[in-house]
Amino acid sequence: MKAVKISAVGQAALEEKERPAAQPGEVLLKVIFAGFCGSDLNTYLGMNPMVRMPVIPGHEISAVVEQVTEGVPANIRVGMHCTVNPYTSCGNCPSCRNGRPNACQFNQTLGVQRDGAMCEFIAVPWQKVITADNLNARELVLVEPLSVGFHAVARGAVTDLDVVMVIGCGMIGTGAIIRAAQRGARVIAVDLDHQKLELAKQLGASDTIHSTEEDLHTRLMELTGGMGPDVVIEAVGSPATYRMAIDEVAFTGRVVCIGYAKSEVSFETKYFVSKELDIRGSRNALPEDFRAVIAYIRRNQLPASLITAVYPPEEADKALLYWSENRDKVLKIILAFE
Repeated sequence: MKAVKISAVGQAALEEKERPAAQPGEVLLKVIFAGFCGSDLNTYLGMNPMVRMPVIPGHEISAVVEQVTEGVPANIRVGMHCTVNPYTSCGNCPSCRNGRPNACQFNQTLGVQRDGAMCEFIAVPWQKVITADNLNARELVLVEPLSVGFHAVARGAVTDLDVVMVIGCGMIGTGAIIRAAQRGARVIAVDLDHQKLELAKQLGASDTIHSTEEDLHTRLMELTGGMGPDVVIEAVGSPATYRMAIDEVAFTGRVVCIGYAKSEVSFETKYFVSKELDIRGSRNALPEDFRAVIAYIRRNQLPASLITAVYPPEEADKALLYWSENRDKVLKIILAFE
């Protein structure tokens, strides 16, 4: 079968790989679409400290059930459309014992610590299969990245009393905007790209700030009556945006960090204390986040512009190169295996 492999920095190519054989308790899936995540781009650029190279990327999955094996429940049937929860959990580390398996100390995400789904077929434990026959293939490939943004909103304990600033309107930031707006919060979206900011408005942002064309602090003070946002969700992962989150969040506010900076970040730590901040990490997503995204998509039509481009697997290298050269413009690039 066809499989895309990132073998070294700046090298992604198609190779032939043996089709997997599903073991008892596993489901064989025929991949329709697989999305490139920011972690895949960082792998390609040599900036992903978590990856095990070489690797088949891909954990944003749209697939059809090709085969079920002994031990698979009857509600999972051949021909069903599905996506996949791509994380593992050990069941015994502090995160798992505390009911947060998304942050398992020994997690192995598809396409990062183990080979992923950018291939024609993949076998996974039945427990990881999330069926959703009333979603189409393009919608299903967006479920996992949107769920990461949904999870960040849960980590921020966002309510209808909050003003929420989302820094970065990529796919994960978009998920955070949707979920925060769903919860009744007033959402302020911040980005460098006008098209992304316009899309953020369509999806629930009350206000937008173009951070290179406007003075962010001045505009925030205008929008919040001099108070600052109650919750800041950092969905970029740069020293500048990390500092922005701490500097601009309201006193006693919550800062939720999704992106991770690729270099050290220096802070005015006095704000940690003087503002009595809650600073929270947000990693991956929980099953309830996946269910919430699927429920949202069932009720709402996603804009077609959420998917920037579709490439064949043979052009994976071209797709990653394009994204690396147009990082501010790309929301989601997917590969079509069918």
